[in-house]
Amino acid sequence: MKNCIAAGLLVLSLAGCSPKTYTRVPAGKSAGFFSYHPNQTPKISAHRGGGDLKGYPENCIESFAFLAKQMPVIIECDIDLTKDSVLVMMHDQTLDRTTTGTGKLIDRTYAELAPFRLEDNMGNVTPYKIPTLEQVLRWGKGKVTFTLDVKRNVSFDKVVDMVHRTGAGDYVAVITYNAQDAAKVNKLDPNLMISVTIRNRAEYDRLHDLGVPDNRMVAFVGVKEPDAELYQFLHQKGIACILGTLGNLDKQAAAKGDQVYKQFARNGADIMSTDRPLEIWQAVRP
Repeated sequence: MKNCIAAGLLVLSLAGCSPKTYTRVPAGKSAGFFSYHPNQTPKISAHRGGGDLKGYPENCIESFAFLAKQMPVIIECDIDLTKDSVLVMMHDQTLDRTTTGTGKLIDRTYAELAPFRLEDNMGNVTPYKIPTLEQVLRWGKGKVTFTLDVKRNVSFDKVVDMVHRTGAGDYVAVITYNAQDAAKVNKLDPNLMISVTIRNRAEYDRLHDLGVPDNRMVAFVGVKEPDAELYQFLHQKGIACILGTLGNLDKQAAAKGDQVYKQFARNGADIMSTDRPLEIWQAVRP
């Protein structure tokens, strides 16, 4: 409860002093943005688009827009599928937790979702609707970058096609969880950046063997800090590293002080994927 109150006070403070939207997004191809660059301010990725703030649900354009007014941000968001094959933003397979609806998403057409409203993570109903991937990508141009988490009901082909249709290739990376999927995305579009899991050299070697090039990888190194040698190895190849602070590392920072995020960055984290984006930004901003 104390953390929620503190987060709320931080939101009010930042909202009062940050009236404009940041536009620190890549001017050209996303490769330059998602690649490793020494001595950069660490980037912040808002897990599920930052749904832990009162009144701002996860996977919601209004929540993305709120964060974009406070800080340069990467929006990590989730893509699932309706009964009539519309790509929508939803983490769960069911509607119950995050909306006023019930039942499985895949059993509903997009039109049937229209009456439902999104709820924040505290269960408060908001006026906001479930957005489509197309709406999100068109909104995000010039405002944010995205990492797109493709749920199991969804084909990478459909997501890459929507990236092409919206011209979003310059500001997205597609998340994969195994080397085979990363290779598939690379074949669909060799210009796309791909978030790949690399927690050790063997996982890198598998990606390399399947033809995923270094300059299209951004490496998720796990939810605990890896050995310094892995950071060094990946950085030498120009590969930026995402540390998942969501969960235990975020809890550690809340308990010990947000200065620990600076140490994560010094240790080698180029991007931090977090449920506390506002707190990290206050800790690491230049």
